[in-house]
Amino acid sequence: MARKKLSEYTAKKLLYHELGLPYAGLSVSSEDEKQHLNLDNAKKYVIKVDEGVKKRMKNGLVALNKSPQEIPSVLSDFVKKGYTHAIIEPFFSHEQSAEKYLSFERTREGIVVLYSEKGGIDIEDNQESIKRFLVSDNDTEIQTGNTSVDKIVKKILPLFDKYFFSFLEINPLVIETERYYFLDVAAQVDSSGAFFVEDAWTTEDFREGQISKKTEEEKEIDLLSQKSRSSFKLNVLNADGSVFMLLSGGGASIVLADEVDTKGFGAELANYGEYSGNPKAEEVYLYTNTILSLLLRSKAKKKVLIIAGGVANFTDIRITFSGIIKALDEQKEALQKQGVKVFVRRGGPHQVEGLAMMEQFLTDNQLYGFVSDQTTSLPDIVGKAVTYVKH
Repeated sequence: MARKKLSEYTAKKLLYHELGLPYAGLSVSSEDEKQHLNLDNAKKYVIKVDEGVKKRMKNGLVALNKSPQEIPSVLSDFVKKGYTHAIIEPFFSHEQSAEKYLSFERTREGIVVLYSEKGGIDIEDNQESIKRFLVSDNDTEIQTGNTSVDKIVKKILPLFDKYFFSFLEINPLVIETERYYFLDVAAQVDSSGAFFVEDAWTTEDFREGQISKKTEEEKEIDLLSQKSRSSFKLNVLNADGSVFMLLSGGGASIVLADEVDTKGFGAELANYGEYSGNPKAEEVYLYTNTILSLLLRSKAKKKVLIIAGGVANFTDIRITFSGIIKALDEQKEALQKQGVKVFVRRGGPHQVEGLAMMEQFLTDNQLYGFVSDQTTSLPDIVGKAVTYVKH
């Protein structure tokens, strides 16, 4: 299990929809190159960085009461500061006295609910006002002293479990008569829940919470993904790591990366990313080349490459594996010299032929670690790879 920060836009969209409330927010990215945001010229808006960073207001990452004409300039300023994701919402005028604080956090004892009548950016200065409640299984009744808040808590608690939230903070929460507004939301989810939330959130909705300059390899893969109908992602975590990943499929990719950490090799995980959407062999070849370039430059004494994923619905295993094998073949001598072993677990259309191709190539070129279909579990393939690194 790993806690991942969820974009505010995704968290709000999910909560508002499930609670039957309208949500008029808009998510924008510096990569979207949107010229027309289709906003109402008669309204004013709030623009906020949406990258999991804290204290946005105090750090100048929130712009209030802006017209549509002013928004491009605000977004440009965010980009200059290194941020790429923002959220735009209608500006909501209210009294500061109406701001409340509400949060939920999963602990071993149960879900801890915190509530304060004094919310907003000064909540840290009003710690004594915060009330704490521990919610056990099937217990959704809480008495905060505010009946409207009690109703909100009762509605949110089932969603907290349903969508695998680990943490959810609403600050400020504004209540006006029978209506309420979640002005700022911070959320974390359990990444292992990706299998069960039916794309209510995905890895694309995760935010790092810090500015990080992209490596040349990450830029290459971004460009590859932009040119393709398929999807390619790469994040370099430790350039001198010993465990390199060539993954496919969102949910399985998360499980595989988490399993490396569970087995005590989180610090050795060199990269995270994936390819999906039935890519062409040449595209997979280019993607694999980038991963291998990183692997061969790593200063780790012993290295492995894990080629794995779930059971594909329509991605042709023969095609993707032919691209991977082409890249491996070009680098086989360098890989042999560094003692690299390749561990494979994959399933999907034409898996028998694809796995046979891969096993034959790896065996012939002294790169074989292990090759299997879905009869080998995701944790097991990671276990075999890290065992090789250990010994």
